[in-house]
Amino acid sequence: MGILTRFKDIMEANINALLDKAEDPEKMVDQYLRNLESDLGKVKAETAAVMADEAKAKRELDSCKQEVDKYQAYAEKALKAGNESDARAFLEKKQSVARKLETLQQNYDLATANATKMREMHDKLVKDINSLKERRDEIKAKANQAKAMQEHNKIRNNVSDTSSAMAGLDRMDEKVNRMLDEANAMTELNQSQADSDIDNLAAKYDSEEAAAETSNAVDDELAALKAQMGL
Repeated sequence: MGILTRFKDIMEANINALLDKAEDPEKMVDQYLRNLESDLGKVKAETAAVMADEAKAKRELDSCKQEVDKYQAYAEKALKAGNESDARAFLEKKQSVARKLETLQQNYDLATANATKMREMHDKLVKDINSLKERRDEIKAKANQAKAMQEHNKIRNNVSDTSSAMAGLDRMDEKVNRMLDEANAMTELNQSQADSDIDNLAAKYDSEEAAAETSNAVDDELAALKAQMGL
């Protein structure tokens, strides 16, 4: 009757509360389920013994009651027959048997109480097992969902890291482009300065040539004027 010593613990056990307190409900639910199924196996195994004890106690109690009734009937018959001494003998036997009746009744009451407890434990364990199986499916579904979300978040973090790296590359590319633009601008400015210097130099020679042409024209006109005047 070892399982009966755990009657109170089994009946007061709150599986849902235990799971809510567990650090890893997904692992604990399988362990609790194994424990409950083990207890249920013990309950079923011991129920047969308890029921056998109950049946035996019932037979002994009924047999004792029948003996009490039998000796009571014999005592009455003896008195009707006028045999008081025989009646006394039957009543003494009846009382002797009746003294066992109290013990047999106690044995039967105890066996009946044990059988009742076994049935209560059986029903409680079956209920807890069914409830636990439902919670197990729920917990495992949530655990799978959580794992999927964690994997999704991991991928998103990796994408975020890649985006950050790409953003860094974009900034570097922008910086290089700016440096290139500045270099091109400087080259353009330098080229503009060189072109300006060449233009100034060319203008110098153009002005000298123009001055020479002007001087020649003046000389020609002066010579013509002298010839006209006969000088």
